Amino acid sequence: MSWTAAKIPDQTGKVAVVTGGNGGLGLETVRELARKGAHVVIAARNLDKAAAAEADVKAEIPVASLEVRKLDLSSLASIGEFATGVIAAYPVIDLLFNNAGVMATPEWKTEDGFEMQFGTNHLGHFALTARLFPVLLAAPAGRIVNTTSTARFAAGEYDLSNPHHEGVYDSWRAYGYSKLANLQFTLELTERLAAAGAKLKVYAADPGFSDTDLQSTSSTNTGGAGRSRFFAKTTPILGQSAARGALPQLRGGTDPTAPGGTLYRPKYVLRGVPVVGKVGEKLRKPADLAKLWEVSEADTGIDFDVAKMVAETA
Repeated sequence: MSWTAAKIPDQTGKVAVVTGGNGGLGLETVRELARKGAHVVIAARNLDKAAAAEADVKAEIPVASLEVRKLDLSSLASIGEFATGVIAAYPVIDLLFNNAGVMATPEWKTEDGFEMQFGTNHLGHFALTARLFPVLLAAPAGRIVNTTSTARFAAGEYDLSNPHHEGVYDSWRAYGYSKLANLQFTLELTERLAAAGAKLKVYAADPGFSDTDLQSTSSTNTGGAGRSRFFAKTTPILGQSAARGALPQLRGGTDPTAPGGTLYRPKYVLRGVPVVGKVGEKLRKPADLAKLWEVSEADTGIDFDVAKMVAETA
């Protein structure tokens, strides 16, 4: 039978953090988790938009347990402040949805000097996961879900010696590169957790062709140029709703039968019910996974020693 949001088990007593929970896939993930009783932290850069999202969910689900916290994934300082506040408030985090992202931006830089898409979509979530890792490990059945995209197939040359595309920047290749990194982070973290004997599980989720504000924002950022304009025009017609696009990540976060390390995607690639997706050998080369981890630690300045952190919480 098809997996739908109705199959999400009771989440009462669980604490979830959803990045980008103020719109699109993130908002729908917040909505369904709240509907099932979880307390959800909406992590967002735009607090006005987050407050509107909170009000929207509570209008539908008056008993929803929600809170908004400021998080800018393009700033390591903001990530550190957010993590410190969350850890002080919650000794256990059950679910982390690394959902937020930017798409096909001009060649912008983050506050820390990283290429914006790799810096926000991957490095920001790598740093956030590392900072929240102790309270995620403390959960009896913790889960992390990283949002990838079919754009990973358009990553072009995967040159981890130049992860910020200095001198060769192409907005769509850089986006695909960041989304491939999201998937590979999932695969490598899964391996490291298994080697350390941890209960915490990690998943990747591909929303397919989903109608969110990501497309219109991309079009605005690029002045309505090229592919950004095309996707902004066609996604509302050909894509699926944000609610359906959120199902792969909701399945990864809540399906009790889901094996760790699984990629969930729409059945018909761009749309459809969430099913298990295959990851080809080209995208899971051990040397690439290890190199990405090394680059991520160097860029963020974080020693993300999974084995050590698991041992310290045992």
